[in-house]
Amino acid sequence: MGLNDDVFLKNERQVELYKRASKISEQVSENAKVADHEARFLDQTLKVLKRYNYLSIVLPEAYGGEDLNLYEWLLMQEKVAEGDGATALSVGWHLGLLMEIKAEGIWTNAVYEFIATEAAKQKLFNRASTERNTGSPTRGGRPETIAVLEQDQYVINGRKTFTTMAEKLDFALVSAYMPDEEKVSWFLIDMLKEGVSIDRTWDTLGMRGTGSDDLVLKDVSIDLEFHLEQNNKQSLPKAWLLHIPACYLGIAQAAFKEAIVFAKSFQPNSLDHPIAKTHQVRQKLGEMSLLLMRSRHLLFDLARRWDEEEQRDLLANEIAMVKVNVTNDAQRVVDLAMRIAGGRGLSKFFNFERYYRDVRAGLHNPPLDDVVYEQLAALALDE
Repeated sequence: MGLNDDVFLKNERQVELYKRASKISEQVSENAKVADHEARFLDQTLKVLKRYNYLSIVLPEAYGGEDLNLYEWLLMQEKVAEGDGATALSVGWHLGLLMEIKAEGIWTNAVYEFIATEAAKQKLFNRASTERNTGSPTRGGRPETIAVLEQDQYVINGRKTFTTMAEKLDFALVSAYMPDEEKVSWFLIDMLKEGVSIDRTWDTLGMRGTGSDDLVLKDVSIDLEFHLEQNNKQSLPKAWLLHIPACYLGIAQAAFKEAIVFAKSFQPNSLDHPIAKTHQVRQKLGEMSLLLMRSRHLLFDLARRWDEEEQRDLLANEIAMVKVNVTNDAQRVVDLAMRIAGGRGLSKFFNFERYYRDVRAGLHNPPLDDVVYEQLAALALDE
């Protein structure tokens, strides 16, 4: 992890998991520039994840997984992000889905059995819920994707945006409005189904390597069993969303490490020593170190408590708070790295500019800052 590894790696299992994540991180980093340039989630990257059985690692042992708890998973996610943030964020959505259905039991046993069995074969899943006219699903917009019951099948039509790893998915969990029942529901769609296509629309500033293209559904027929009925169980706070700040923390850590290497090696002819010896650069590195340490303690202390405490429903505000704190700290760390690198940080020769673009995406991942501030304000005023 860089700073104080021994503080966060509590036992031999975590040490071994972290070593594996380090190998994944190193290998996916080799593809990061190409993925960023092409705005695709690459086959090479997916092969690395499958080689280490990473697509099933959080599943119970009964399904061939290693039954990672939240703390262990975030340790690995942060390290993967250090190699490539886009890879970590992408696979985080897949593994987060598995973490949610494992922890909450909100889906029926048959749904869980199907998803877990397929994921154990290293099949790739992701939700597809965002749409062009509804914005973020967290804002509450009703999907314009429509599911209509025709005899013994549902027929689905619509378009989903921000479908991460769209070209590589085996299954998409799609939200759709059912006009006959006047409700929103979920459908599990095999990406090989007739009528399913990908529109390569992904051309963004940052996180280009996620390949988050549009998913287009035209008269896609779905058997009744793939209409995902939920249990009536109360949903827990979505702690698995902490993979988001873990990702941006990993990007910030990568920027910090490269800033150190740059500062030690760069010596303009106006100085008789590398810039690492200048007061201004040392101040920036010190601030970066403090921010990383603060964010890491916030994130992993909350993950530990989630794993240990029974009253998880009380942690919702803290989960949101940690996301906002860590992603904003990561912004500052990468900004400071760019300031140390100066104009050279803008060059494609270095990774700084990719870190700078990728870390910005954290501001647009849920929960958004303004929503969290409003929630905390309401809590304070109510008290």
